[in-house]
Amino acid sequence: MRFRAQRLTHQSSGRSIPEVVQQLCGIQAQELPAAVLSLRPRTNGLLANAVEQARVVERSIVRVWGPRGTLHLLAATDLKWLLSLFGPVFNAGNKKRRVELGLDEEACTRGSKLLRNILAEHGPLTRAEIVAHLAAKGLRLEGQAVPHFLGYCALNGLLCWGLMKAGEPTYILLMDWLEDWKFLPASESNPYPELALRYLAAYSPAQPEDFASWSGLSLKEIRPAWKEIANQLLEVQIEQQIAWMLKTQADWLEELASTPLSVRLLPRYDTYLLGYRSRDFMVDTTYAKRINAGGGIIHPTIVVDGQVLGVWKTKKQKDGLKVLIEPFEPLTSEVQAGIEAEIQDLVRFSGNDK
Repeated sequence: MRFRAQRLTHQSSGRSIPEVVQQLCGIQAQELPAAVLSLRPRTNGLLANAVEQARVVERSIVRVWGPRGTLHLLAATDLKWLLSLFGPVFNAGNKKRRVELGLDEEACTRGSKLLRNILAEHGPLTRAEIVAHLAAKGLRLEGQAVPHFLGYCALNGLLCWGLMKAGEPTYILLMDWLEDWKFLPASESNPYPELALRYLAAYSPAQPEDFASWSGLSLKEIRPAWKEIANQLLEVQIEQQIAWMLKTQADWLEELASTPLSVRLLPRYDTYLLGYRSRDFMVDTTYAKRINAGGGIIHPTIVVDGQVLGVWKTKKQKDGLKVLIEPFEPLTSEVQAGIEAEIQDLVRFSGNDK
């Protein structure tokens, strides 16, 4: 069910990149190449360069800070309301850390104004170039103060990631990146119920605690929203626990028995593995550290009908891209055939087929 909600079954994959990004309410983009690979199994027949086409030419998706205050690809059409929701929450939550790094409110306000003028005058700049320009204006940033300051500005709707320059990403004013961009202040209407519905559309069945883990919002903010949409939810039982899904997804229950096997090679930091408070339902605890040994690194996974059965990696060779498979246990011939099909599609998607 969760695999289908994630557009990872064959009958649920999306038609276009911005459509899928919007349906999932964002794609984790801590590493842009991994975000690009996350879109492969959720779309049909596209090439990797289509993702950059959508981001830098069409600009229908934007790389910016989103859920959990981490880098995501977000649909441009969602940007205003999501930033107006997440921005105040995460900037307030990070205030103490910014102060520890020498970025009190006065420094952040002054720095934002300086950065707006610098980017307006010089156009897209790399992180190092921004630091140099700010230092010339009397604002010196070092170490972790740099990403914290840039994240603060992005969550305030000032900037996003732009084109690459000499192999380095640049930052650009959102008003220069998107036509008619105007940041919306926090809406007078409550956006949390809408976000809860969007979350469940992409992660059902789930619980409020899962929603909190995915979004980075507190249960104090989430529980009232969950109650507000109660008439749109269907209650289900999963391993002695109650979870919820959308009533509009009820027909999925009838289709489970006839759903064909779905085998997917998911990249590092895939959204599916970051959508719930626990991964115990998808990976045996015996192998959990093969996925995440500690810290924030989530390794590429072999996932079959939502269950993690192994890990994989790629190796570039003279004759093309080689995919190395490391299953946790012996695989059935049907799963092996599915993996081979995924490998072929991964090579095709990456443009390494010959």
